[in-house]
Amino acid sequence: MAKVLITGGTGLVGMHLGRKLLEQGYAVAILSRTKRNENKIQTYFWDYNKNEIDKDAINTSDYIIHLAGANLGERRWTSKRKRLILDSRIKSAELIYNSMDKGNNRLRAFITASAIGYYGAATYDKIFSETEPAADDFLGQTCKLWEQVADRFTDIGIRTVKIRTGVVLAKQGGVLPKIVIPIKLGIGSAIGEGNQYFPWIHIDDLCSIYIKAIEDTQMIGAFNAVAPEQKTNKQFIETIAHYMDKPFGFPKIPAFAIKVIFGKMSEMILNGSGISSDKIKISGFVFKYPKLESALEKLEL
Repeated sequence: MAKVLITGGTGLVGMHLGRKLLEQGYAVAILSRTKRNENKIQTYFWDYNKNEIDKDAINTSDYIIHLAGANLGERRWTSKRKRLILDSRIKSAELIYNSMDKGNNRLRAFITASAIGYYGAATYDKIFSETEPAADDFLGQTCKLWEQVADRFTDIGIRTVKIRTGVVLAKQGGVLPKIVIPIKLGIGSAIGEGNQYFPWIHIDDLCSIYIKAIEDTQMIGAFNAVAPEQKTNKQFIETIAHYMDKPFGFPKIPAFAIKVIFGKMSEMILNGSGISSDKIKISGFVFKYPKLESALEKLEL
């Protein structure tokens, strides 16, 4: 039985993925600052701020899926918050790398989360693929540094996969429950100009991509994890409103209001380009929810 170690295992994606892995017969463990064993998932202690980790977690695992990282959209991007966003991704991955018994390890693959923020918080007409360079803004450079740590595993002969993820849609948790609040109240509207793209993925499809990254030894390097459908912010919210049989067309939320509320983080909300899913499809992955309508039916809003 192959063992999969998940960092960020108590987060939205980590919990869903852990359950799916157990269903498919994998042994699952997580790293946490709190000791607890439940649902057949073993817990190992770590604290990247103190550079502490139970090395058995690393050296007894066949696969590591690195999901740990402070939520990008949870709070305003103060200098302190930016440092936390960086450290929670980079220092944690460095701790894993430095804790490996490199001369006698059993690790078959290191699979890390990344984000479509790699391509930057900007709105362009082009559709971005994995061959594009990282953007020069905060999001782009954060993702670049995040992925560079993962590349160290490649340098020692471990297959490495980087999953650049869009907005994850789930029934509970994530951004979707927040998005539908004004729609339920009948005041659904676009944010800013509404022409910024909103690359998304259903959480079941995302977890399936991670499982494919475990099982498909041909998967190496970066892959965009977004649904094939390209929707703007306006189209995304309008589709949800139509699905919920609610009106759409309330006056747009102006950009200046978003900037006042969210500060520099507003760049992530007001901007966005189209992201290609061609590479993951060419690898043989079939999306269960390629269109927003099918995802909404599953989510049962």
